[in-house]
Amino acid sequence: MIVIAQFLGTSLWFAGNVVAPEISQLLNIPGILASITSVVQLGFILGTLTFAFFSIPDRFSPSSVFFFSAVLAASFNLLLMILPLNLPTVLLCRFMVGFFLAGIYPVGMKIASDYFQKGLGSALGYLVGALVLGTAFPYLLKGLDVVFSWKLILWVTSGLALIGGAIVGFFVPDGPFHHKNPKFDIRLIPTLAKVKALKSAASGYFGHMWELYTFWAFVPVLVFFLRGEGEMKPADSLLSFFVIGIGAISCAVGGKIAQRVGSRNVAAVALAGSGICCMLILFASSIPTAAWLVLLLVWGLLITADSPQFSTLVAQSVPAEYKGTALTLVNSIGFAISILSIQLAQLLLQWMSIDTVLSSLFMGPAVGLLLFRRYHRPVKV
Repeated sequence: MIVIAQFLGTSLWFAGNVVAPEISQLLNIPGILASITSVVQLGFILGTLTFAFFSIPDRFSPSSVFFFSAVLAASFNLLLMILPLNLPTVLLCRFMVGFFLAGIYPVGMKIASDYFQKGLGSALGYLVGALVLGTAFPYLLKGLDVVFSWKLILWVTSGLALIGGAIVGFFVPDGPFHHKNPKFDIRLIPTLAKVKALKSAASGYFGHMWELYTFWAFVPVLVFFLRGEGEMKPADSLLSFFVIGIGAISCAVGGKIAQRVGSRNVAAVALAGSGICCMLILFASSIPTAAWLVLLLVWGLLITADSPQFSTLVAQSVPAEYKGTALTLVNSIGFAISILSIQLAQLLLQWMSIDTVLSSLFMGPAVGLLLFRRYHRPVKV
């Protein structure tokens, strides 16, 4: 139920991307996709910072936080059809959707961690896999050349989010391992920052986030570049769907493998593997089409497999009453890093080809892996 609710709730995340072309035409403002995408990310960052600063997932029932966040995010999604349609209204509504997604995505992981002490890596693998599939879904719509009314898409995604919120709010009580932290402590975040196990897991996650969303954002551009033909086709979007969506499989399978070999090992191998793919992409334009297709699919598999395992390590690195705050805070910083990476990549595209730009992303996995190992302190027995 948590996985289903997570998928339904996070369907709001990329609803703006799907309706952006139609809204752009109605407003007669070209190129608003980047702005719509960025304000959702910014809203999510501010939301997660707010939720972490006030320790909301730990001080209150996480199931209730998930429910009310889903209701509010769905409401702001619907307001686009009620308020006068102009660019400031669109950006404000999408920003608020991102803000309340902070009560859905990381809080969903917190709820899962309250149910699973053993097998948490596997549980979060399914949760993150649901998010990955939701991320890829707009590319599937575009690749199939399916046309929907922008209002219908907003109605449907808002309805799905409400259903997801209701599933958790009414049918998923707080887990047996939930420990409530009843008071607000302004010193909590500086205190958590000193925990070496948390610093280790967070460092790996930050390196992963430097690479992940930039790769996702520019997959269609990379496919178009490697195909080497005159104009972008629906097939490019369809391939982008498979390259991104295949990561849902690796999240789930990686979680199962983590039950045997440990989350640290799965996260380290996936992070190192995706970093190698970054460097190999430099040679993609000179190899046969089948070879670079395989390379992109392998990259899509590896680039997501570490995410749920890093989140598992974050949740396990702090006392139970601080798990929600730690997960939310690490998410917030990670998404802020992703925006910096995307903007830098966009800037570098003025002077470099897309394969060269994406190959430079290896710095994220390299630094992340280095710090991941440096801060790790083996447990003495």
